Amino acid sequence: MPVLKELLQKEREYLNDFFDRFACDQADEVLKEMMKCQGMVFFTGVGKSGLIAKKIAATMTSTGMRSLYLSPMDALHGDIGIVTENDLFVMLSKSGESDELIQLLPILRSKGVTTIAVVSNKESRLVKGCHLHVYLPVEKELCPFDMAPTISTTVQMIFGDLLAIALMRLRNLTKDQFVENHPSGRIGKRVLMKVKDLMVEGNGIPICAPQHKLVDVLVELSNKKCGCILVVDESRLLEGIFTDGDLRRALQNHGAAVLDRPMKELMSGSAKWIGPQKLAWEAMQDMERDQKKAITVLPVLEDGRKVVGLIKLHDILQAGI
Repeated sequence: MPVLKELLQKEREYLNDFFDRFACDQADEVLKEMMKCQGMVFFTGVGKSGLIAKKIAATMTSTGMRSLYLSPMDALHGDIGIVTENDLFVMLSKSGESDELIQLLPILRSKGVTTIAVVSNKESRLVKGCHLHVYLPVEKELCPFDMAPTISTTVQMIFGDLLAIALMRLRNLTKDQFVENHPSGRIGKRVLMKVKDLMVEGNGIPICAPQHKLVDVLVELSNKKCGCILVVDESRLLEGIFTDGDLRRALQNHGAAVLDRPMKELMSGSAKWIGPQKLAWEAMQDMERDQKKAITVLPVLEDGRKVVGLIKLHDILQAGI
């Protein structure tokens, strides 16, 4: 059996064991503490667990939870001063025996801080020294020596993601509130950039009248480089669409004689469209919804009838959405 396939099967087995044995009641107690926390939620860990702690803290922060990663070594050398009795201190450790974390416990206790151990060893010193604990069952690491953190860090990440999303739901975080924390990048663009921000408009829109012959609109179709031409009446109301693909099929089926036919006979009268205030991401989803009949352009209509623009899939992708 190929190595990767074998490892994938083992990882599935080990993770299934975690899901089967994970105790949600312990996690619920942690959620309750986080919901009533008036201060900051600190996450810490040593080595790979520290990296996971940093990621969990970042995810929490992005969802509006006041959260921060604090290195155990930095904490022991002065940074513990930022922690107050209103805070929670979450410690990630597979063994629950990391000396750097154990050394923090008496200092945190003296400050009146609520401590939470997230471990894979129920009998560890960390469990005995913290107010609450969550047991993350790990049957075995994926490493052939059962040493390199693999399954243990994966389940830590799963636990952190569960906490973050559960808090989003319990705190009724809205999409707008989430977006406020992600003004840039793909997330921000997907929920902020509208069709009107990316659409071709004005003289850039390829249009023609229903009575125009195909031969008369070829220059418009080619010069505007939109992959289509919109057929509109004198009030600029959409009557149909004619694409580059329609042109190829028309020439293949009818030959040169099709050039003298009017656009009203060649256009598709049931064109999909979108409004200018819709999200550009929604336009992309509409274009890609049916992969058997994928489209690359959408007419932009005001009040569902008047042409005010044309949005291209290429421009949406170029915008980083």
